[in-house]
Amino acid sequence: MDFLQRLTKALDRPLFPWKGLIVGFSVTQYAFETFLSWRQYKILQEKKPPKTLENEVSQEVFDKSQDYGRAKAKFGFFSGIYGQIQNLGFIYFDILPKLWRITGLLPAQYFSARFSGEITHTLVFFFAFNLISTIMSTPLSYYSTFVLEEKFGFNKSNLKLWLTDMAKGQMLTVVLGTPFMSAFLWIIQKTGNQFFYYLWLFGIGVQIFAITVYPILILPLFNKLSPLEDGPLKVGVEALAKRLDFPLKELHVIDGSKRSAHSNAYFYGLPWKKHIVIYDTLIEKSNPEEVVAVLSHELGHWSLSHTTKLFLIGQVHMFYIFALFSCFINNRSLYQSFGFHDEYPIIIGFILFSDALAPMDTVLKLLMNILSRKYEFEADAFAQKLGYSTELAKSLIKLQIQNLSTMNADWMYASYHYSHPILPERLAAIGYYGDKISSETKDDEKPIKTADREL
Repeated sequence: MDFLQRLTKALDRPLFPWKGLIVGFSVTQYAFETFLSWRQYKILQEKKPPKTLENEVSQEVFDKSQDYGRAKAKFGFFSGIYGQIQNLGFIYFDILPKLWRITGLLPAQYFSARFSGEITHTLVFFFAFNLISTIMSTPLSYYSTFVLEEKFGFNKSNLKLWLTDMAKGQMLTVVLGTPFMSAFLWIIQKTGNQFFYYLWLFGIGVQIFAITVYPILILPLFNKLSPLEDGPLKVGVEALAKRLDFPLKELHVIDGSKRSAHSNAYFYGLPWKKHIVIYDTLIEKSNPEEVVAVLSHELGHWSLSHTTKLFLIGQVHMFYIFALFSCFINNRSLYQSFGFHDEYPIIIGFILFSDALAPMDTVLKLLMNILSRKYEFEADAFAQKLGYSTELAKSLIKLQIQNLSTMNADWMYASYHYSHPILPERLAAIGYYGDKISSETKDDEKPIKTADREL
């Protein structure tokens, strides 16, 4: 506690150039990430696949994969500079203090004195800020879905579904954001300088609540879960779960194909009751043995306690964030640098604190990706020990081909951005040296693209 108090005093210096420092952090991070993207773009201009994949993918598939990678990279360059201009514009034109003052007019004019305090004001500000951010990101989202992904055959959504999803997202922000944001502010207001202990416990409770409620109330708003039909796949998955003493409660199939050709498989639930979810696109394009091999990798994360370890790391990180925030919450020099001279709202302090923490977050991202790649190798080795090395390798190769995923990566770019090893590294680690797999598909077949978290 003495350390936090000394740090609080050291950070709150009159006329300290917080705005310049945070702008410097932002520009430096943007320049660094752009440099990494440029290095990766040079890899995407290569004409031949890595030697380890020469016998696994055709030249045609490799060329398409490179085209797709370059298209995404160009979009990334544009969205990066767009986001940077947006961020600097918010700072230069003092959007935060202006928006705070404007949103304060609503509760002051229309709500009773009981409901016109900082919590109500913050809720109005938060929803307005979120709406503005959504509107500003909408053009990029539209282009990504209906131009870039459409061009390479991955998009299965339509404008109505896309707009409906956006509306549902805003609705959930209001429904869930209101009680959680109110509780966040109330805890800080009522518990004094030791608020980070109570905020941390509250955060753990929210995570447990989300694990329990998400598949029951939120997921059905966007997707449909159906029981996995009887057959070889169900028998294989149940046998795998029994073999590992995995507490399987239910097997579901999710209709991921209604929006895109993305494919994945995952599990969720409390420690004593787990559910496995398999995308319909994965089932459609893979044989049962390959799907079971993919799940042997996923359940390897559970068996090796990767999920538990990452959860515990997350709790330590959350405590560290809240404890460090206690050093900034009353930092008047920080508020005043950004145009807040008479009011010091908690939510503004947290936003500015998050910006000031950017360098540490960059280092943490690098370290977490290193750890994540280590866990992926271990999960692959786990599947290999179960006897699924060939099936897993074939499934990974098939997904790589059908997804047009990047076949190679610059080492600096991969170290910073990738939570999973690239395919050649994974195949080498499990010792797979197989025959060439054909990239030809039937006319009515669609490519599969993995979800944000790769298999």
